[in-house]
Parts: sequence; C-alpha cells; structure tokens
Amino acid sequence: MCGRFTLTVNPADLQEVFPGFAFPELFAPRFNIAPTQAVLAIPNNGKNTADFFMWGLIPSWSKDPSIGNRLINARAETLAEKPSFRGGFKYKRCLILADGFYEWKSVPGSKTKIPHFIFLKNREPFAFAGLWDEWHSPDGGSIRSATIITTEPNELMASIHNRMPVILHPRDYSRWLDTSPQTPANLSPLLRPFPADDMSAHAVGTLVNSPANDRAELVVPA
Repeated sequence: MCGRFTLTVNPADLQEVFPGFAFPELFAPRFNIAPTQAVLAIPNNGKNTADFFMWGLIPSWSKDPSIGNRLINARAETLAEKPSFRGGFKYKRCLILADGFYEWKSVPGSKTKIPHFIFLKNREPFAFAGLWDEWHSPDGGSIRSATIITTEPNELMASIHNRMPVILHPRDYSRWLDTSPQTPANLSPLLRPFPADDMSAHAVGTLVNSPANDRAELVVPA
C-alpha cells in the first residue's frame, strides 16, 4: 500500500514539471501527508486545475463518509471489479501530486519495520494515478476525496514492500485525464510499475511513524 507521501516543492516547481496545468498560488510544503488529510490533485473535469481533496475515497453513493478511512488505496488489478472503484475507473480519474513517498520494510524474525523514503533520481515531482469522487451529505455539505492506485513492485520496491503506488509517465497524463468514459482495456496498460532505474530509496528515522511529525528532517537518511 501507499500510506504516507510528500509534496515539498513550491507551485513554481510544479508548474515547470506540469506545464499546461494550473496550481494554487501558495501552499505549505508537506513532509508527511497521511490518510484523511488534504492531497493536491488534478481531476479529469476538463479544467486542468489542481485542487485539494481528502485522501480516502468516499464514493458518491456511500451512506457513511467514514468508508474513506478504508479506501486510501485501490489495487490496479481489481479496479474494474470493486464497486467502490469501478465507477471512478471509468469516469473519475485524477493525478495526485507528490515528490516522494514512504514505505516500511519488515525485518525478518522481528516485529520491527524500518521506514524508507522513495523518490525519483532526478528529484522532480511526479503524479500518482488516482480516482476521485464527490460525496454529498444530507445537510447539503460535500466532500471531494481521492484514492491512490497501487500495483506490484518494481525491482527497487520489491526489496522494501510487496506493493507500490502507480507513478504515471508524463506522456500518459492526457490519456488518464480524458473526460470521456474509458474502458479497462484502454487504461490498464498505464497502471504498471515505474522503472526502478529512475528511482532511489533510503532508510529514514522513525519520526515519520507519527502523522503529527511533518518537517524536513523526516526525509533525511537515517
């Protein structure tokens, strides 16, 4: 799964890497984004504009918004089958912006897990493949939420964990954000492991274990 990630760059850096998209003028760097918190995402609503969504998908048909706590990730292999995701896979896709993510590596013969920070070798921001939806409460309020799609690990990630988030290649952004309904046959080929040769990882300290900690030292090698 993907349970924590970072977005530490400023809007100008995002604009350079994601030309053609609009971003908020100002937002704080985040070193430990956790489920139920705000994530910056670009939905396929035809506007090409990034906005903040709650991390944890709440399907529009859900009676209880707490379902979002359990839907922070969606497995690429079963998107077209799961009721919580198949509608979004067809109609509501998004890019979730990041510049790194964390995963915990188990220590054989021990309950200890060592957190690792994973990022692109060029240190540029990137986009997770995501799904989004908008839930309306009985009192007239609404929540826009999103989930991160995961897939099997590449060679680098396999040494750390058995899953990894789908990082989309820039050439696939327009296809993923197409506003028209899409079929699994058209989109599933995009949901593959990102090339391991373009990624790097290092162990970090256990401060990241608590979502209350959100500062630059979390990504420093242990």
